[in-house]
Amino acid sequence: MTEQTTYTPEDIEKNKTMAGLSYLLFFLPLITCPESGYAKFHANQALILLIVGIAGNVILGIIPVIGWMLMPVFGIGVLILGIMGLVNGFGGKAKRLPLIGKFDILK
Repeated sequence: MTEQTTYTPEDIEKNKTMAGLSYLLFFLPLITCPESGYAKFHANQALILLIVGIAGNVILGIIPVIGWMLMPVFGIGVLILGIMGLVNGFGGKAKRLPLIGKFDILK
């Protein structure tokens, strides 16, 4: 799925760093460049990834043995998605994360 909204080259070039850093602290672009649609897009993707990561760890932590064995695999999956988002943010691409990126929390 591709992002329907197009962002201006100026917005992308000016806010690439904040978009990439949003995967480390999702709220950083919301504070430093709230007018940037590109940075806000990546902040939204990072927030979704954070929510999925926390919820998945809680759910897998509750399930005895099988959940505990699946937790490292889930963690690696979340790490891979985070790296993909980081690369897209720094690279100037507005690609949604696979599996979880279709939701919009931040408007």
